[in-house]
Formats: sequence, C-alpha cells, structure tokens
Amino acid sequence: MALNIETFSNAKGGNAFFKAIGHPLAARKAADLLADLKAAPVAIYDPLGFAKAFAEIYDLGDLDIAAVYVQDLEEIGSDILGRQAQPVTDLAAAPATKVFITAFDAERLADHIRHLLPAGAEVVTLDALRLPDSMLTNRRNYLDSLNFATNLVFFREGEGHHTRLATANYWSAYGAKAPSAWCCLMNEAGEPLAEWQDALPGANASVVIDSKEVRERFGLDSFTGSLFLHVCGIAGHDIVKYALDTYGDDDEVLSCTHDANSWPADLYGGLPAPKDGEQVLLWVQNSHPATVPAGSVGLNLMGNDAIAWLDDDIPPFGTRAIDTAALLPEAKWPQQIEVQAGKYFVRPRYEVIANGATNPPRRRIAHANVERVDLKPDPRIPELANLLGKGFVLPAPILPRARFRSIALPTPMSTCQQNLPVALLAYDPEGREIGVKRLGKLPRDHATSVDVGELLNGEGLALGEEDWGHMELVYDFAEGGEADGWLHGLFRYEDKASGHIAETSFGAHVFNTVMTYKGEPQSYAGRPPGLSTRLFLSFGPAPYAPLCHLIYPASAPWHEKSRTNLMLHDANGSLIAEHEVRIACGGSLLWRPSDYFSEADIAAAGPEGYVIIRDVTCRLFGYHGLTNGEKAFSFDHMFGF
Repeated sequence: MALNIETFSNAKGGNAFFKAIGHPLAARKAADLLADLKAAPVAIYDPLGFAKAFAEIYDLGDLDIAAVYVQDLEEIGSDILGRQAQPVTDLAAAPATKVFITAFDAERLADHIRHLLPAGAEVVTLDALRLPDSMLTNRRNYLDSLNFATNLVFFREGEGHHTRLATANYWSAYGAKAPSAWCCLMNEAGEPLAEWQDALPGANASVVIDSKEVRERFGLDSFTGSLFLHVCGIAGHDIVKYALDTYGDDDEVLSCTHDANSWPADLYGGLPAPKDGEQVLLWVQNSHPATVPAGSVGLNLMGNDAIAWLDDDIPPFGTRAIDTAALLPEAKWPQQIEVQAGKYFVRPRYEVIANGATNPPRRRIAHANVERVDLKPDPRIPELANLLGKGFVLPAPILPRARFRSIALPTPMSTCQQNLPVALLAYDPEGREIGVKRLGKLPRDHATSVDVGELLNGEGLALGEEDWGHMELVYDFAEGGEADGWLHGLFRYEDKASGHIAETSFGAHVFNTVMTYKGEPQSYAGRPPGLSTRLFLSFGPAPYAPLCHLIYPASAPWHEKSRTNLMLHDANGSLIAEHEVRIACGGSLLWRPSDYFSEADIAAAGPEGYVIIRDVTCRLFGYHGLTNGEKAFSFDHMFGF
C-alpha cells in the first residue's frame, strides 16, 4: 500500500506541502491539532486540494467529519476522505462547530468564507503547524520551497563506526543573510535523541557534522538512525547537498556516500544482490511522522514481478536495516534488486558486509537510485547522433589497474526500460579510445557485469604508463532496443591487495555540446546547456587523504583542453591556493591535493578544508573519496552547487 502523495514532479520540482506537514516540529503540533478537531463535529474546507495528502500522513479516522467542501466547481461530487465533495457555498448548513481549512497561509481563504460559516463555528487551519518565522526564508509564502531545504542523513555512532557530513555554506554565496542548520537526531525507533540549531559560518565556509562530536556534545550512547537536517534562511538553492563519510576506529573501516535526495519515491533500483560471503543490508529511513505498515515495503529481482514484502511495521521517522537475503534468499550478484518503496522513504543507502574476509568484516555503503515511473521510450534518441554525437553519456573512472578492478553493471532505472541497448567504451587519460564492449540489447532482468581490466587485457590494449583512465556507458542500437535518456549504471572498485571495495552509481547526461534536448546538457543554474563546472571535494579527519578523479566527457567534440581551476579553501572559506590543470576532451585526471598543493597549504586548509573545482569552459564529471594508505579507500560521485 503506497502513499498517495506528490513528493516530486520532474516538471514542477519538489512539493513543499508534504515537507511542511511532515516536518518533525509540525508533527508535534499535529497531535494537538487533531485532538482539538476530535472534540466536535467538523466540516472540512479543501480549497487547494491538500486534504487527501494530509490524511495520508495523519489518521483522520477518529474525526466526526460532517461534510467536505471545495471551491473548484470541477471538484464537486468527487470523493474526498470518503465524502462527496460539496460546493463551499453550502457550508452554512453544515452540522459542525469547527471548520478545518486544509491549507497554509489560510487567513485570506478564511476571510473569503467567513460569511458562510455555520453559526458559532470556529475556524482551524494548517497554520497551526507552522514552523517559527525565524526558520523561514519567505514568511509571506509558507510553501515556498526555500522554506523547506531539508534532507535526511544516515547517522551512526558507536561500536567503532562514525559518520561525518561535509558540505559548504553555498547559500550565503547566493545572498542568504544569516542561514542556520536545524538538526534533529532520531534513533532507530524514530525517537528524538538530540535537537539543536547552529548558525552556519560565512559564505562558502565549510560545514561539518561529525557523529563523534554530536555524541560528546549531548552525552549520548551509541546510536543508529536519522539526522533530520533543515537549513533555514537560505537563498538561491533549495537542495541540501552533502558528502557523507563513514569511518571507524579500525583502519579498515572507510566508505562514503552522499545526500539522500529529499523526495520519497515509489521505486528505487540499482541495489546489488550479494556475492557469496556478503550480506547486503538496505537501510530504510521512514521519512514521515506516520508508521510504514507491514506489507508496504518490498523487494523483487529486477524484471521479476514476484515481490517479497517486509512483514513488519516501521515506526514514524524510524530506521530499519533489511537483510536482502531474508526476503530474496536466492538473489546473487550480479543480479539486481528493485525496491518497492511506496513513497515512504527517501533514496536509501545500502551496506555490504563482507563476512569472513577480515575481522572485523569490511563494510561499504552506497545508495540506490530513484526509479522513474513517468517515462516512455523516446524514438528520437536513436536519431540524434548527427546532432548530439554520442548523446547520453554515463562516465566513470577506471582506477589504476595494477591495484584495482573496475567493474560496470548497467542498471534499469525506469519502469519503461524493458531492454538496455548499451555499449561500454574505455578511454585513456588523453581521451583516446582503447576498448569497446558491445553489450547488445540487455533484457530488464539481465545480470551482465563488465570487468574493464579483463576487457582491455583481452583486446591486448594498455592504458599506458598512467594505468588508469575512464569508461563510458552509451546507447548502442546495433541490435535494436529502446531508450528513454535515463541510462544508469553501478560501478564497483575492488582493491586487489587489501580486498577493500567501494561502489557508486549514477545516471547519464548529455555533456558539452551547445545543442540542447529535453533539458540536456543539464544546468543547475539557469537554462540549459550546462557548460561549466563547480564541484566540491571535501577533506577528512586524519589520517585520511582525499582522492579525486575528474572526467571531461563530451557527447560531441568540444574544447580540446579544459581550463580547470583547483581552488584550495580553509574551513572559513578563505582561498589558500589555486592551481590550473588542463584535461583533454574525452579524457580524465586522477589526482590528490598533494599533487598540486604544498604541505604547508594543505595544513593551513585543515581537515575541514576543501577544494572547489571550477571550470567555465566545460562541464566535468567528478568522483571523490578518501584513502587510508593501502588499508582502505572510499569512492563516490561528487556534487556541485
């Protein structure tokens, strides 16, 4: 049973209403609101169509609802909360002592119907759930998306494991005057452990929230759960982006992932099945102040309609680890698992535990991706090569082959993808093609992974002295097939010496062409095409060293070399040093800050310092991670702002 709420539209963006009613502070006020409404017969006036969504999150079954009224003539007679909607002009006849207006900023809406109220009736509105004005950017429009820049963070502390969120105050760079971060830490049962609000530092200054410091600050025991993060008083950008490192007391504990994508979806894909000796845990973070009923979250093999449902409730804001083997015991890598999420939770992380290899066992954390339900095959995509060249490109690193195995797994990521017509292309750092693997028209239920090292060795090709480069998944219609532009893949990196593994997944885009098609090349600020770069490379606590792989993908020929500026900042956002690098079109660069900045400059930046990767001539795609010598490493794709 899925929630019938709109969380995100690819046409309109995120829906602030579900965030407004589901905020932890609003949820506390909702209990009093509902208790007040239960005390008397109530008429519901639903002028903006929010009543159904509100009832998805809060149980209205105990209310004595006399009738439901609407303003829109087209809604008259429709079923709203089990009642036939009536015109609001009939409100005066309602046998009710309270009128509940299911809207925020409802003062004018109430004034419009005050002459229609039943005699002696009291007006109650959703404004009873409003956050304090001090937390708002736009006080005149409560459902402005800038008022609800929120996200959930998987947060764990204890038993040798720590989590560390890193981002920067990019909102002040857009003009925010005094932004702050309101945080609520909740345990696995969804119970609040700590709550605080801190002012953000100056424009572009580093923002770090470390579980060890939070535990010490509030005197907490070990915990695993959700950190609800609300950045208040923002400007320019309503998305909270962050990198999340998981590190430990043991040198071999190291992994990373990134922001959770704050809009719960119906489906998620790209969850890998376990290899022999592995356990795959899906971490579900209930994103709402409502229980996820048993039988609402399920897993199935991609392309298989047989769904195994979780036979347990998940409490409001609760966190639950689901062992995929408990629901799908026969699933084995490289099969993929589809997550039936029902809009109950944001993009989930998963944790792979390699039992028996080391003590303690090595772990890695990555995330599944949103599986689109609104797409259809686009017959024009195969015809665009004359104008868009390679068209949609999904780039990923090939790490140094002497040490690492680099593995690619195409992952279906929309419900219309019944086949994946793809090829894998390999390039050296200078952008020269050194290998091709045509995968044909893969079925939706495929289990086809590609070890890039075996591909290159099998063709007798070498990357050269660097021993690294990058790969690209692209559409290949030689055997037919359909495409929708939502091509995704999972990329796994295995350290041959230590056995440590990291993995990441992402989707394809059109890169570095002035021609546009359906919003591509994507632009984060302004209209497409997006032809510039601003990426964030965070540092980490000692003894970890940052690592970065920049790729210059091009759907069609673009500038021969990039003009990429690496700008080293300290925790206050002050520029310490900068260095320009030139990356070949279609090539890549694997580097560490120590390659270009002195020890003194890196020390001045400190563990909360960072590098901004800026290029105004082309769009780069980046991957970042941390290394702990040869004991462990982490790897994920980067974010920009």
